[in-house]
Amino acid sequence: MTTGTGLSKLIEAEGLGKIYRRGNEEVIALHDGHLSVSQGEFIVIVGPSGGGKSTLLHLLGGIDRPTRGELKVNGVDLVSASDAALTRFRRDNIGFVFQFYNLLPSLNALDNVVLPLLARGLRWKPSRQLGSAMLEQVGLAHRQKHTPGQLSGGEQQRVAIARAMVLEPCMILADEPTGDLDSVSAGSIIALMLDLNQRLGVTFIVATHNLDLLKVAGRAYQLVDGSLNILPAR
Repeated sequence: MTTGTGLSKLIEAEGLGKIYRRGNEEVIALHDGHLSVSQGEFIVIVGPSGGGKSTLLHLLGGIDRPTRGELKVNGVDLVSASDAALTRFRRDNIGFVFQFYNLLPSLNALDNVVLPLLARGLRWKPSRQLGSAMLEQVGLAHRQKHTPGQLSGGEQQRVAIARAMVLEPCMILADEPTGDLDSVSAGSIIALMLDLNQRLGVTFIVATHNLDLLKVAGRAYQLVDGSLNILPAR
């Protein structure tokens, strides 16, 4: 399993904190988080709903800004970066995978995958070639013309992973990627993510309730009430 040993540092977070305001109340979503991740690692973060997992992923992906602390991802300072710089950072560095797939129902699998390429300005023909190759990587070469409604939940998540991977990001942030799947489909998605990590060297950071992911993690953390703690190696 890839552990990142000897590889370049991808994430450096020190004293990372995020506070939201709810009326006059302050809600601490993340408190004094420390995280160091090398390129190629497979990191799993477990914890209860509301414990801060999604908040941490949003900070690492440049979707939200920390209230305090230091955060660099792939050499970009996400604390001081402008809004335009954060947009470029997300586009060039991060692939997102969500629990409910977020596929466009009117488009087939291939069209869903090529959307990020077209948004970047790539022409249709090379976009189609890259999208088709990526669907083959996730085992769906035979389902490219099917719409999300014609695919199982596990197949839809494979399309979502292909879409996240097609721009060749340095990191995939997956928020409960198996949360809407049965145990068999969940197992196949875990195996797929691990295969992509090992074969292509893409860093995965997976926030989950699914404790089966702890069995394949290079490193694992628990995030409860905003407090991030590393778990003992299994």
